[in-house]
Amino acid sequence: MNMNWMEEVKKRESALLKDLQTFLRIPSVRNEQTATEEAPLGKEVYEALCYMLKRGEEERFVTKNVDGLAGHLEMGNGEEIVGILCHVDVVPAGDGWTFDPFGATIVDGKIYARGALDDKGPTIAAFYAMKIVKELGLPLSKRVRMIIGTDEESDWQCVERYFQTEPMPTLGFAPDADFPIIYAEKGIADFDLIQQPINKQTADCVLLSFQAGRRYNMVPDFAEAVLQLTNGNDMKDRFTEFLQVHTLEGEAYIDGETMKLCVRGVSVHGMEPDDGVNAGLWLAKFLADETLDPQANEFVRFVSQYFYGDTRGKQLGVAHTNEELGDLTINVGILSYTREHGGKIGINLRYPVTSDIAHTKEVIERVANGHHFMLTNFSNSSPHYVAKDHPLVQTLQRVYEEQMGERSSLLAIGGGTYARSLQAGVAFGPLFPNRPDVAHQKDEYMFIDDLLKATAIYAQAIYELAK
Repeated sequence: MNMNWMEEVKKRESALLKDLQTFLRIPSVRNEQTATEEAPLGKEVYEALCYMLKRGEEERFVTKNVDGLAGHLEMGNGEEIVGILCHVDVVPAGDGWTFDPFGATIVDGKIYARGALDDKGPTIAAFYAMKIVKELGLPLSKRVRMIIGTDEESDWQCVERYFQTEPMPTLGFAPDADFPIIYAEKGIADFDLIQQPINKQTADCVLLSFQAGRRYNMVPDFAEAVLQLTNGNDMKDRFTEFLQVHTLEGEAYIDGETMKLCVRGVSVHGMEPDDGVNAGLWLAKFLADETLDPQANEFVRFVSQYFYGDTRGKQLGVAHTNEELGDLTINVGILSYTREHGGKIGINLRYPVTSDIAHTKEVIERVANGHHFMLTNFSNSSPHYVAKDHPLVQTLQRVYEEQMGERSSLLAIGGGTYARSLQAGVAFGPLFPNRPDVAHQKDEYMFIDDLLKATAIYAQAIYELAK
């Protein structure tokens, strides 16, 4: 069929942007403090889910809400299902934004907001792609189902619950990564290292608290330590010099016998920690060279020895690399410590298919135990792979090439997308080659032209997969 998909998108550009701005202005960060039976992951996440379901009803898609954790919009008929996996939750905004992170500001051809790229922008693009195919009355032999999750940035409770009651799509894609096509994804393990209690001896300098990071899959952009000490001026001078030597931002405050140290870093997605600046690790590095109370000493020195300057697990003895998927990576996403309860290290580990995660876990556990830490809360999502000659991959390659007029290479990534929850699923856009990946960063944005191009690609892809 000779269809000008971009022309159809352009007809709907104004409505698409209006819907996207409304969607982006919902601050849909998981928040269990506002959770109810109806909204198990918080009021705002549920509001975003309901927004998409309501828009689906208005466009006369078949809709379903699955326990407030997930839902779907569906069109077409047939036994087979083409799945499009999206999510409405976003990571916390973080600090240092130029624009309101939930303002959906349009400036110089970009729309700025948390979720503009990950994953609300692509969700609206896929929604309008379905809408275009439906409004054109194109014949389909399969059902097309947009599956909407609410917990992709955390524990994936949403898709786990969804597929307990709903059928697995025959094939599908997640518009939540890069173009052209991602056929392979690293395995992802999250876990905590919890410090075991030791004798709380008195000392001239006592660490009262330490806090950095909000999510396992984000590089912390702010860290704060509060200490009790009799003479803070010497430490303040050393800290100021430390910041200057390493070109870091931060400050120290003294209030009587209490000192607060702050470091500012750069937050990025945890799949490549080296692209950011981990404020927590830098602050731990500074404190590791100070003389603190024994429990605090053990915490900051363990963190500094095994994680500062090493995102590949070399110091832990778990480094591994693979030609297609690259290095095993470790992101220390959460660091917390209190005088009463000791320390916690929250880790996001990503590994290629050739890495033995059971062995990796054993090695880390052995190292941690030697320093009075216990590995706990371990969760794992295995690596995901779809053969390069699979009809899904072949079809999406052809669609991309027809729309873009360029070769569609196949990619393998360290990120984890909803595509891995499908038996035959790949990640497909929305980030075009040579565009900066600003997901999880301050001033997250998406080019409006890219959003429209992605919508056209998704519309053709939906038709080609379901016709």
